[in-house]
Amino acid sequence: MPQFPAFDVMTATCPSRTSLARIANKWTAMVVIALSAGPLRFGDLRTSVDGISAKVLTDTLRDLERDGLVTRHVYGEVPPRVEYELTELGRTLYTPLRAIALWAEEHFTEVLAARDSYDARQ
Repeated sequence: MPQFPAFDVMTATCPSRTSLARIANKWTAMVVIALSAGPLRFGDLRTSVDGISAKVLTDTLRDLERDGLVTRHVYGEVPPRVEYELTELGRTLYTPLRAIALWAEEHFTEVLAARDSYDARQ
């Protein structure tokens, strides 16, 4: 197995920044949260992640598959059935991303108040 240097996302040249950018993406977070309950077909996933376009969902799923976070299962049926599922690595993201989502839901009233206060000073 190759040896890698210590990664530090705070270093501009660190390749781990690409992973941080991927998981910090709002659509990635929502797709991971939606898939945490189990495999979903494309249409069901799109319904679960309200507001995502088909193109953005396709791109997000491809990126997540490339990074080893999502697996795509194609079933030899007519019509073909395709399901997406979190990998073991992808499941490790659920807890921190769900915590961020809960934080956003629990503290949004305070965020709105802070925005109003800021805007009133401008």
